[in-house]
Amino acid sequence: MVKNMDCLEFLYKTKIGRILLRPLISKPISSLSGAILDSRLSKLIIKSFASKNSINLDDYILDDINCFNDFFCRRIKKELRPIDMDETKLITPCDGLLKVYPINNKVVLPVKQSRYSIKDLLNNESLANELEGGYCLVYRLCVNHYHRYAYFESGHKQKDVTIPGVYHTVRPIALENGPVFVQNSRVYSVIDTAKLGRCVQMEVGAMLVGRIVNDNPEPYDVIRGEEKGHFEYGGSTIIVLIPKDKVIIDQKILKASQIGEEIPVEMGQAIGDVINK
Repeated sequence: MVKNMDCLEFLYKTKIGRILLRPLISKPISSLSGAILDSRLSKLIIKSFASKNSINLDDYILDDINCFNDFFCRRIKKELRPIDMDETKLITPCDGLLKVYPINNKVVLPVKQSRYSIKDLLNNESLANELEGGYCLVYRLCVNHYHRYAYFESGHKQKDVTIPGVYHTVRPIALENGPVFVQNSRVYSVIDTAKLGRCVQMEVGAMLVGRIVNDNPEPYDVIRGEEKGHFEYGGSTIIVLIPKDKVIIDQKILKASQIGEEIPVEMGQAIGDVINK
């Protein structure tokens, strides 16, 4: 891990490193990496990857693994990720490391990180205006996390929006050096919910694949806890945007976010309350 961090510091903090970084975050390199990890030969690295990242294989369904990417997006045993279906609770759509930020003046200002506007994130000014004063929940998935994700709330989903981009790493060192989330390739769904109003659930790709595979990009009625899709290899991010005065986030999470700390969470876990009006 130290060597990896040293390499990232070189790529993101030196002039030569930034020159070398350009091809690494490009679509061709991402596609090539994906092709290699889709090959049957890639099965050879599964055991060492699982061991290195302390992945308990007994937690997963491994009946049909034909390549590394099959393993990376493996399914967890259902009983290990119960979904809190209490409609008064806000739940997480995925496993990951969570930070929560207020949306002020249409901008998100992460601690020690670059600012970015919701308009640029969505490439949609009118939708960004609807989210002013609300919350931006950022779930960062590391390679050891479960990489399938669910809908965080029930409602009518509009057709998915795809925004092409590059593939920066989503580790903190990259986030500190530029507005990664508005540069990376991403897909988002607008979900009209009964209690939270119009919300957004977004998937962001990352360096060396981070390929986003959503099960159904077309409009339809979704149910909280229903599987939305999965990421193929690479650290990735899910962002949830909720309008103003709709939820009360757990104070432990808010306090940690204010000082730049991430809170580990699991898919289906309650992280706050829905405001009843």
